[in-house]
Amino acid sequence: MRKSVAIIGTRGYPSYYGGFETLVRQLSPYLADEGWDVTVYGRPGNTVATDSSRDPRVECVDTRGLEAKCFSTLSYGLTSTLHATKRRPDVALVMNVANGYWLPLLKAKRIPTIVNVDGMEWERAKWGSAAKAAFKLGARLTATFADDIVVDSHEIGRRWSEEFKREGIFIPYGGTVPIRPPAVETLPDRGYALMIARFVPENTVAEFFDAAEQVSRHWDVLIVGSSGYGGEFDSRARRLASTNERIEWLGHVKDDTKLFALWAHAGAYFHGHSVGGTNPALVQAMACGAPTVARDTPYNREVLEDAGVYVDPNGDSIAAALAEVLSDQALQDRLSTAAFARQQSMYTWEQVNKKYAEVLWAATQAT
Repeated sequence: MRKSVAIIGTRGYPSYYGGFETLVRQLSPYLADEGWDVTVYGRPGNTVATDSSRDPRVECVDTRGLEAKCFSTLSYGLTSTLHATKRRPDVALVMNVANGYWLPLLKAKRIPTIVNVDGMEWERAKWGSAAKAAFKLGARLTATFADDIVVDSHEIGRRWSEEFKREGIFIPYGGTVPIRPPAVETLPDRGYALMIARFVPENTVAEFFDAAEQVSRHWDVLIVGSSGYGGEFDSRARRLASTNERIEWLGHVKDDTKLFALWAHAGAYFHGHSVGGTNPALVQAMACGAPTVARDTPYNREVLEDAGVYVDPNGDSIAAALAEVLSDQALQDRLSTAAFARQQSMYTWEQVNKKYAEVLWAATQAT
């Protein structure tokens, strides 16, 4: 008997915005292969309709909401949830604790809910006090009303167990191994430092920019990312690129093939994410064999273990670590090999998709 699932809380399918969207691009076709009727809720203008990888079996429903930095997730989550309550799928996979506010609506219709809680959103520096309080309350509501929660790292699971008395199901992110990614024409192979990140303070962006000015005295530096809203970080990246011929800023890149090539041929990839669990960009960098310098956090250490070089979040420390890796081919090779081996053993999409399918199926049997 076919089962139906509604995926709520992402920007749609296929979208290239962030980690949730990466998961949806992988999971939706897998579920369709397993016999599920899959509906992905999204936002107008955030999907790639011409994407050749788009699976026609996946139904895409865009709903309306407020395009505001603090309220977009809440508003789109509400309209998606209301639409789903009319459809009454067998189970809902909900992304982000901000949508905890709307779980009672699904529960009232006896729709089981699995919530991926993501990271500790209320600890992100980009949010003001009101937004942080809203996310924290959303987490408490998630702990109260979700049938099951998914945590993408053991450390996040520990935090949820301590703070909200909820045990999570551990499902991380996977990585895609590229097939012979082409060399980056304008940059020397294994001869440039790379950062790929959304421009928010908790991703150590300002500190990397400080380091980039030092590193660029001897090596090329490539910056990929943007804030999505403009602002100080975008302005500084533009200024660095326009005044320093060894620093290049590409903005937000949606092309996976290009991103994979940038990771695969980097001499040193800097991963500065500090709030959250298993970061999908880090896992993908590992799948590409990128020698990685990471901000020292429990989350990054859990994922990389001995396959990374760890640094404090300041420009001098980051610059010194990047220079160490860029100047030592043997170290690059060791980090690259170790990262790839760990990704293959712990963080594959096959493992991730299979576990989600099992959890969703179990939820439908519990009602």
